[in-house]
Amino acid sequence: MDQSKRYADLSLKEAELIAGGRHILCAYRMKPKAGHGYLEAAAHFAAESSTGTNVEVSTTDDFTRGVDALVYYIDAANEDMRIAYPLDLFDRNLIDGRMMLVSFLTLTIGNNQGMGDIEYAKMVDFHVPRRAIELFDGPSRGIADLWRTLGRPVVDGGYISGTIIKPKLGLRPEPFARAAYEFWLGGDFIKNDEPQGNQTFAPMKQTIPLVYDAMKRAMDETGEAKLFSANITADDHYEMIARGEYILETFGPDADKVAFLVDGYVGGPGMITTARRHFANQFLHYHRAGHGAVTSPQSKRGYSAYVLAKMSRLQGASGIHVGTMGYGKMEGEKDDRACAYIIERDRYQGPVYAQDWYGMKPTVPIISGGMNALRLPGFFDNLGHGNVINTAGGGSYGHLDSPAAGARSLRQAYECWKAGADPLQWAREHHEFARAFESFPHDADLLYPGWRQVLRPAA
Repeated sequence: MDQSKRYADLSLKEAELIAGGRHILCAYRMKPKAGHGYLEAAAHFAAESSTGTNVEVSTTDDFTRGVDALVYYIDAANEDMRIAYPLDLFDRNLIDGRMMLVSFLTLTIGNNQGMGDIEYAKMVDFHVPRRAIELFDGPSRGIADLWRTLGRPVVDGGYISGTIIKPKLGLRPEPFARAAYEFWLGGDFIKNDEPQGNQTFAPMKQTIPLVYDAMKRAMDETGEAKLFSANITADDHYEMIARGEYILETFGPDADKVAFLVDGYVGGPGMITTARRHFANQFLHYHRAGHGAVTSPQSKRGYSAYVLAKMSRLQGASGIHVGTMGYGKMEGEKDDRACAYIIERDRYQGPVYAQDWYGMKPTVPIISGGMNALRLPGFFDNLGHGNVINTAGGGSYGHLDSPAAGARSLRQAYECWKAGADPLQWAREHHEFARAFESFPHDADLLYPGWRQVLRPAA
């Protein structure tokens, strides 16, 4: 059934829809299956995403038609389909009237992903009007709070050197805490890797007290504050809260130095919102494990990594992993810096829409996945700044001298970039950075050909 007369209105102007502020706009890369017209399939997609179905029903009235999602723009040659969703369509909380991301996803990425006349449809951008921005939680904490804890300026406080305890599974409590201590002697931030939690060989109630003791000893030795991101992900909201409350109780007077990591993709929006609201005084670390199932360029359905990052800020993530933009081991391109810009800036022109955040706190980019000191200068060049958290597991624990030396090499790489210095010349005066060349010779050969002649001069 052709529903284009009801669920499409190509006379609508995008600029007027944005100025009106009464719709969330979504842009998709959509291809119909063979034998289906583009506008017809787009209208069916909009119907399934809002008030319609595949037949006329007797319960439809004039009010219902007033909240139809409408296709307002198509470009079949470029697979560009855009839909306007009235704000009234979206579910609202009973307790406070606020908007929820699960409703956004249910409508815009829901049954429409399995429709028989759609070959594929992937959301590449969306626009949120001011009223909807006001109805989402947004972050309660950000990188400025971490800089303050570390004793730095709260504006442009710079690079936070971090790591992931390696190996990510298999360490008992004592080796785990020892690994944390050894890194903290040189670095700032440690996160549990996403599988780490309460394994039988490393029970949380044995591990966490030892980690706190390691933090205190490292702070005493270095005279610097340290940060720990503890994984509280769980199927059960009560379990997640129990883990978080136990960790805060254990860290006691240093609970301000604790972040909470939640696997926001596999755990879902409910886990992020529960953590954001129950632990509003903690930095909320959004780990996106599993996201590549829908965000990878190889996937034609779901949504892009840019969309995921944008959604994380609405939900209230303090920081989210945004990939390494082609500089680490994970899939990515240099242009993925857009994932960082949309969450850290108050206004950004995305692939389709310009988004204003109207003062909503920023979400900090977290860079992780195969990074080490040698890769960082190029990464910072591409991003344009160093106000990020970087968790380098192998880049720290793979350093020949020690995890602390690995952490110092990361800091020195940032200082090298900030100074605009030549990395090879910088290495001649910064020992840990120089040793990173010896620690990661494959990367050194790739990025800095001739480094041996500079750093290993003939006797």
